[in-house]
Amino acid sequence: MSNPLLTTQTTFDSKCLKKYEEAGDKRMESAGMESARAEASVKNEPILLQALDGRVPNRTPIWMMRQAGRYLPEYRAVREKAGDFLTLCYTPDLAVEVTLQPIRRFGFDAAILFSDILVVPHALGCPLTFEAGEGPRLVPVTTSAELAALREELDPDKIDRVLEAVSRIRAELPKETALLGFCGAPWTVATYMIAGRGTPDQAPARLASLRDPAFFTALIDRLVETSARYLVGQLKAGADAVQIFDSWAGVLDPTSFRRWSIEPIRRIVSLVRAEVPGARIIAFPKGATLPGLTAMVQATGVNAVGLDWTADRPATRYALGAKCALQGNLDPLTLIAGGRALDASIDAILADFRGASHVFNLGHGIRPETPIVHVEQMIARIRGV
Repeated sequence: MSNPLLTTQTTFDSKCLKKYEEAGDKRMESAGMESARAEASVKNEPILLQALDGRVPNRTPIWMMRQAGRYLPEYRAVREKAGDFLTLCYTPDLAVEVTLQPIRRFGFDAAILFSDILVVPHALGCPLTFEAGEGPRLVPVTTSAELAALREELDPDKIDRVLEAVSRIRAELPKETALLGFCGAPWTVATYMIAGRGTPDQAPARLASLRDPAFFTALIDRLVETSARYLVGQLKAGADAVQIFDSWAGVLDPTSFRRWSIEPIRRIVSLVRAEVPGARIIAFPKGATLPGLTAMVQATGVNAVGLDWTADRPATRYALGAKCALQGNLDPLTLIAGGRALDASIDAILADFRGASHVFNLGHGIRPETPIVHVEQMIARIRGV
């Protein structure tokens, strides 16, 4: 039997999408699309959560990865005040402020906690710095002895400050705005811990998984357990849903993707829902193929998957639209370009996901050079203003 992850991704044409739309979303068959929209609209809950629950809100919810960031002058002012990035992450007053900034300015349908995926290794005792213009730097962890020297549990002094920020953000957000927490997926976090920095193809982590599988498995296990507890803490502090960022999933071959991306995320989802039944969870395995995304959804039971800008939207909707919500997938460069190209891309995304449980987002984080006016253009286009 062939491995489904090795199957070549099929490009679906407009006829295939039309066939899917005519068949209808299976989750809406019993009530019909209009009654489903009506039901969703009367619920007194954020529309993003309606989408994550498999319903079709009366308008498309919007948020952006890295929506609190350097493209905003108000963020840059707070960042300068903080002095360094980790102070910004661990000071509740500052983390609350920068999380709320894009909500005040744009009225997004979700806020996402301002933090970093490397808070977890830092809270395990791995030294971490952020160099200007160069990104994060960690002391590499490459042996079982170095892993054993780290903490078994997350440092409560660090994590409690993050959770305080979550609680305060939820208290200050409008009730119609969802709050998202997050963590990095074990594979992606491990790539940084082993190399000490980001690398183009994550060769150090890939080699470690081959040369010393016992060490690598133990590292992944540590990250699964601590990441799950971290997400549980965020949900209990007030997060409405959480996202697991597997930013480097796309460098894995199909077998490794199943072992190092899908399986750890499946375990995290299981552990989180054992503590918080019904927890809403989004997975974002950037660069995953359609067979990989399909296997991810089937194995993990996540509420939604994030799509990068390379995803074939009609094919993805055909395969997954009846199984989970779909999030994405505007190219961040198109947002920089603006103008007619931006309008055309937005229209195409909305058309491809019309009638589905869809959350509009970028295919990756917004870039610092993005003009604010283009973000305003995007929101107005989506909302029909």
